[in-house]
Amino acid sequence: MAAEVAADPVALIIAIAPSAALAAKAATATIPIVFVTGADPVAAGLVANLARPGANLTGFTLIHGELMQKRFELPFELVPQARVIALLVKPDNPETEKMIRDTQEAAHAKGVQIEILKASNQGEIDSAFASLAQVKAGALVVGTDPFFFSAREQLVALAARHAVPAIYDSNGIVYAGGLISYGSVGTDIWRGVGSYTGKFLKGTNPADLPVQQPTRFELVVNLKTAKALGLTIPPSILARADEVIE
Repeated sequence: MAAEVAADPVALIIAIAPSAALAAKAATATIPIVFVTGADPVAAGLVANLARPGANLTGFTLIHGELMQKRFELPFELVPQARVIALLVKPDNPETEKMIRDTQEAAHAKGVQIEILKASNQGEIDSAFASLAQVKAGALVVGTDPFFFSAREQLVALAARHAVPAIYDSNGIVYAGGLISYGSVGTDIWRGVGSYTGKFLKGTNPADLPVQQPTRFELVVNLKTAKALGLTIPPSILARADEVIE
């Protein structure tokens, strides 16, 4: 698909997620590319460095790896009695192995067990949720990947059906009925993408604009979902919440 777009040719490519950005980079060395990725853009091979990316692409990183550790703290406040926490990941995401390592280290420090569940399609999401009772998971942390956001209605429905507290990276999933999320402010990122797009269309060289990182983060809690789960949100979380859905 990237090769077809580059052959068109278009004035600019916006690439969402590491795989799309890497494909776009491989397809063209001349068309400006704006990317959004949760992976480390340097480690992923997208840019030389964040300050001066070089080549024909730059964009925005969501620093999901660092946020994952903070997200993982939430189950211990929500369900302190849980001895097993499940982590749902998409296997082919470049950040998955690091996500698993970081989560396992945090779990070891807390003295809890981590069960890794993997899903690359909707059928595998169903299977992952079906295994929650078998592994006796007290909570679920959903890893970061655009696929999970696209499957948000399925995730929310399954979390309700299996009565499992689930933690997400995107407030969009909480607006759809998820329990709680912690992550960067999406509107900041997309406004930034729009700003960079405008600059490139006016002739700015992508190599001259740094890769941006988020500066604002938000914790969103859905009290309606908590009530349906029979869960009381601790005051410590409510006091930190940027938005509470009642």
